Amino acid sequence: MPQISFTKGHGTGNDFVIIPDPDGALELSDDQIAVLCDRRFGIGGDGILRVVRSSALEDGTEAAASGAEWFMDYRNADGSKAEMCGNGVRVFVRYLTEVGWASVDDGPLAIGTRAGVKAVTRSDLGLEVDLGPWRVEPDEVLVRARGIGAPRPGLGIDVGNPHVVVALPDHRELEGLDLTVLPQLQPDPPHGTNVEFVVPSDPLVRDGVGSIRMRVFERGVGETLSCGTGVAAAALAVRHWAGPAAPDHWTVDVPGGTLGVRMPYVGDEQHVLLSGPATLVYSGEVALA
Repeated sequence: MPQISFTKGHGTGNDFVIIPDPDGALELSDDQIAVLCDRRFGIGGDGILRVVRSSALEDGTEAAASGAEWFMDYRNADGSKAEMCGNGVRVFVRYLTEVGWASVDDGPLAIGTRAGVKAVTRSDLGLEVDLGPWRVEPDEVLVRARGIGAPRPGLGIDVGNPHVVVALPDHRELEGLDLTVLPQLQPDPPHGTNVEFVVPSDPLVRDGVGSIRMRVFERGVGETLSCGTGVAAAALAVRHWAGPAAPDHWTVDVPGGTLGVRMPYVGDEQHVLLSGPATLVYSGEVALA
């Protein structure tokens, strides 16, 4: 069986198997990805980050044309393709800088994703990615999850990939959730969605910064210690519920740590930016079945 190189990395516990493939020579099947991400029989991870030049991928055509040399080919742990991963793109950039393939020292680094090109810069928390504009979905979704009794209303937020955010009244209910079971949504999104459960801090805002706590069930993965785009979606949802006086700067506590969210205007559009750490754990080689 052929050997491939890999690096293990994570962003606040949301972990990935990073596979360098600059010329796009590898064709990884869903089953191969699922084995690599298996925590008992493989390396273990919430997904795969394939590091490939945008020009080497059909999905990267637009990214290459816009000047983004590198494309983050992100796959969930079950092998399915995902549009974007907020923690993953920071880990992806950390890898690029560690191996000397790119730098963020001279300004924003453009990274191609299936949700468009994302700009990554340094921040006080580590690295910050501009996720771009977002959209609040107009239709309410009912969410049933084990441990919270009756179905709860959820707000759909699209930040390049789909999310449904559910507000819970207290930390006890958040901790009592059983996210080993897939939450049931009505209506059921045809392509699935990520589901976030949030509890506001008390007070919600301190010194002009909002604060919430969150758990997440990621599409194609299950519960993870963190979800970057989910963190952004959760902050946007709580800000939406809180009304026009709500702040544009938030901190979000997840089981794996703390992330920052900002909502500045870029030109005429309000963007959402996610910041947090990115850690590389170890590197090695593995047989590709």
